[in-house]
Amino acid sequence: MAYDVTLILGDGTGPELAAAARQCIDATGVKINWDVQEAGVDVMAKTGNPLPASVLESVRRTRCALKAPITTPIGTGFRSINVYLRQELGLFACIRPCKYYLGVRTLYDKNPVDIVIVRENTEDLYAGIEFERGDSKTAELIAEINRLASGRKILTSSEETGISIKPISESGSRQIVKCAFDYARENNRKKVTAVHKANIMKFSDGLYLEIARDVAKEYPDIEFEDRIVDNMCMQLVQKPELYDVVVLPNLYGDILSDLAAGLVGGLGVAPGVNLGPDGAVFEATHGSAPKYKGLNKVNPTAVILSGMLALRYLGEKDAAQRLENAVAAVIAEGKSVTYDMKADRNDPAAVGTREMADAICQKLA
Repeated sequence: MAYDVTLILGDGTGPELAAAARQCIDATGVKINWDVQEAGVDVMAKTGNPLPASVLESVRRTRCALKAPITTPIGTGFRSINVYLRQELGLFACIRPCKYYLGVRTLYDKNPVDIVIVRENTEDLYAGIEFERGDSKTAELIAEINRLASGRKILTSSEETGISIKPISESGSRQIVKCAFDYARENNRKKVTAVHKANIMKFSDGLYLEIARDVAKEYPDIEFEDRIVDNMCMQLVQKPELYDVVVLPNLYGDILSDLAAGLVGGLGVAPGVNLGPDGAVFEATHGSAPKYKGLNKVNPTAVILSGMLALRYLGEKDAAQRLENAVAAVIAEGKSVTYDMKADRNDPAAVGTREMADAICQKLA
């Protein structure tokens, strides 16, 4: 059987990483019909559009995509393509396993971490509802905010204030929390922790927490607890072994998934999937590292492991396990790994992106 899969090349180091992941997935023997698509800064320079319609059309057709990293401009330029893809395709959940592999340099290698972050993808501050400083709408909102504050002047001039709105819905909260519990049940996980700031944001995070507690009653076989987000950050650093599946609203999920990746060695080993009812987009947690473009230097592990998750999604569990085992073996040996996985980052024995992918393929063979 052959599977249709969209391969989004990305920009910066994205095309190199996409090539490495494709090579390793093909080496498992699973037949993939790759529909190669371009998105990001590079294609924008050629066409004026960072996300051509053909990309969305392809993902809607295949219902499965592997996406290499795409640059998001900071402060100016187009909004995040990653966020747009999630919203446009209804990819409401971002699942990011953070698992320690023997040989990775980390402070937690004597007590290996294995945490799964389940992040809501479409609501919260990432919904992109913003009002610019100096805009007439901003002035209207400031006046209304001050009125609702019962005479307290919370905000001053619209000339110095930008506003973002944080929507959290009952349906969105229920959907993501159920996703976390279903993942826990399907993968023999024992506990789900819901993270929030309901002590301060009582009508947004408070709603999310209320729904999380309600959903937990439907899963009596799985332990449930909740944590305030700032306390959770400390808990993850001090005693990550206490946590299993962690479910969060959008912004907290983005932040804590990077924190959890740091516990297992960094973003270079952190895969992920954006999941919806009509398909999935698999991608690494890290960005496009444009300064390393074309240098054959960056670590391909996270994108390759994202491909491993894609194989699981397609039902090719044996091939996925063999690919994960091959990646783990190469990392454990420590010979054919990129500079960031060496004790000395200037180690001349470090290999490039292509060479590490070659070593993984050799293990598969």
